[in-house]
Amino acid sequence: MSSGFTRHRRTGACAATFSVFEADLLRSLAAQLIELLRNEEATPAKTDDLEDLLDFSGPTTEPEDPVLARLFPTAYPDDDEAAADFRRFTESRLRNGKAEAAASVIDALEEAGLPAEPEDGLFIDVELAEPDALSWLRSFTDMRLAIATRLEIEDEDEDFWDSLPDDDPRAQVHDIYLWLGYLQETLVEAAS
Repeated sequence: MSSGFTRHRRTGACAATFSVFEADLLRSLAAQLIELLRNEEATPAKTDDLEDLLDFSGPTTEPEDPVLARLFPTAYPDDDEAAADFRRFTESRLRNGKAEAAASVIDALEEAGLPAEPEDGLFIDVELAEPDALSWLRSFTDMRLAIATRLEIEDEDEDFWDSLPDDDPRAQVHDIYLWLGYLQETLVEAAS
């Protein structure tokens, strides 16, 4: 397992070495996040002729997918009109920002030498300047929220996860969730 991120003494960059398996897993998670962000239709409700003429193209309703609903929570739960307006003007830009952060993970891994078809025994050294480190942190947060939502992870349910057999797919995905948290924590420490 990767030893996480450390600060590079000479360059000040946040550095980590990943096995090819770990790097490919990060690439896959980032690609899945991008696909999720891009695939759900986010079309506005047609409510006003003036708005239609001005082409307000952002979504106005909460996403149906539970992960997207968690990534883009309703800003004003007690005011449908304000919530719709807020979503219309912010969600498209937020989706793009999250997709760009995930793409920066893929780009950095591939620039560091991750091949399209990973070969056993290969290691990938990644160095992140501050802006890239921040993008990776945002992407780790989004990946962890996605996994937590899919697995229905809740506070103080560690005993449940510890009780699952190792061959249970949920246990394996939970391990990935914990690993992402570890990477996130070491990246925060390296960037500080």
